[in-house]
Amino acid sequence: MTISTAYSRDLGDELRRVRESCTGLTGRALAVQLGWDPSKVSNIEHGRARASEIDLVQFLTLCGKDIDFFEEFRRRYRHAFDLYFVQVPDNLRTIAMAESMATKITAYDVVTIHGLVQTEAYARELFVETGIEAPEDIDRLIQLRVERQAIMRRHNRPECVFYLHEIALQVRFGDARLMADQYLRLLFKTHVVRIVPTSAMKAVVQPKCTLFEFEKASPIAYTENSLAKVFAQDNAAVARSRALFTHLDSIALDEEQSRSMLADYVSGLRGDSHDSRTDLA
Repeated sequence: MTISTAYSRDLGDELRRVRESCTGLTGRALAVQLGWDPSKVSNIEHGRARASEIDLVQFLTLCGKDIDFFEEFRRRYRHAFDLYFVQVPDNLRTIAMAESMATKITAYDVVTIHGLVQTEAYARELFVETGIEAPEDIDRLIQLRVERQAIMRRHNRPECVFYLHEIALQVRFGDARLMADQYLRLLFKTHVVRIVPTSAMKAVVQPKCTLFEFEKASPIAYTENSLAKVFAQDNAAVARSRALFTHLDSIALDEEQSRSMLADYVSGLRGDSHDSRTDLA
């Protein structure tokens, strides 16, 4: 049985965009021209079925694409249904689609605030301080991060639980006002925030991790660093991520205790006149 993945849904959606932009045909109309059952186009475009090379040739040729386009797409598509796959850090389509489709997002971050709940100012300082992104790309990256955060404002937004090690509250990016605004964002504009206190220092050895759960697709365990984004959908990876969150649930402060800690951090920054820097408070 073919199992859809985050990447197969991403590439299927890319095929849909090609069809719509290049032909103006509906999926059913394109299926008629190809001699396919309409459900075949729908399943391929939703990442539920693997298209053969012949299928891709026929689909893309009807959309007016040349052999170079086909070869490049085929190269990427061959990994579409892999249960483990790795992407370069600046590829944001697959992660954005996973966030958009998820019904539940559970995440753990150790030294920085999760991207879905960062303020623009915090994100900017983070990009600047890490020194990896080219300065001319930072505005674009911040805008993309803000656009991804739109899912948090939807009426049917995913249920979110953000586990956050207290170290992430102590690492300063920018000045006291910037950090206070970030703490307030965590207090008032997220679903559930659970702080793992510094007394649980052994938890810092756990890597950042996100578990995406969907209504009609298999869960995805996800992690990232400055070198790569890793998506894992096999049962062992998902089970390990669930075990991590079960452990965090047992050691983290509850929701009210976490809110109280965040409020204390806001209070502690009042009158703080330190220059912008990155250090431990």
